[in-house]
Amino acid sequence: MKTKTQAQHAPLAVAKLEWQVKRQGELRYLAYLPKDYPGPKSQRWPLMLFLHGMGERGTDVQRAGLHGPLKQVKSGQDFPFLIIAPQCPEDQIWEPAALLQLLDQLEQKYQVDPKRIYLTGLSMGGYGTWQLGLAHPERFAALVPICGGGNIIEVVLGPRAQVAQIKHLPIWAFHGAKDDIVPPIESERLVAQLKKLGAKKVKLTLYPEADHDSWTETYQSAELYEWLLKQSR
Repeated sequence: MKTKTQAQHAPLAVAKLEWQVKRQGELRYLAYLPKDYPGPKSQRWPLMLFLHGMGERGTDVQRAGLHGPLKQVKSGQDFPFLIIAPQCPEDQIWEPAALLQLLDQLEQKYQVDPKRIYLTGLSMGGYGTWQLGLAHPERFAALVPICGGGNIIEVVLGPRAQVAQIKHLPIWAFHGAKDDIVPPIESERLVAQLKKLGAKKVKLTLYPEADHDSWTETYQSAELYEWLLKQSR
């Protein structure tokens, strides 16, 4: 057993690792364009990025439109903004770096208003919305995470500039009070912690009788889209 004196004089080696991470992959997506798009070349349109849940992963990109705003489009509803719904590959979760690259491409490909980009998702996509939106609040005008959750420590210990932007980021979360797959506490604790940090524009709607499917009612709500279109960076 080493004595205290011996431990104090034990040499400590100093070393380093120069590391890099490089990944690549493919994101297929569905795109909805408003009926009046593109309009004049000077016109810029709001864009909604929708992240689906676990059950829609795979290689059939049409599954990305089974739920959410594209389901409303299929029912005949028109929206005054673009909707992009990427598909997460099988056995993966949403990758923020890939989604950011997708946003960069979309801003080049379409007449997107960079100050009116809205991020939303359900279940696994709700987690993706919290993660991407809180990590890069400078890219979004509003977040709408549905029956999701996240890691608040990434916000608490993040750069001051990031925290400052989050304080002014409009967030409207939704959850079913009877959700036994992703418990509502996942949304509640994030909203509570953000308010403690000084976030003024974050709110949570709990549906008292809803289970995990809190997205159908949410995406059918005209109030949600009216609220979104009022948000701009």
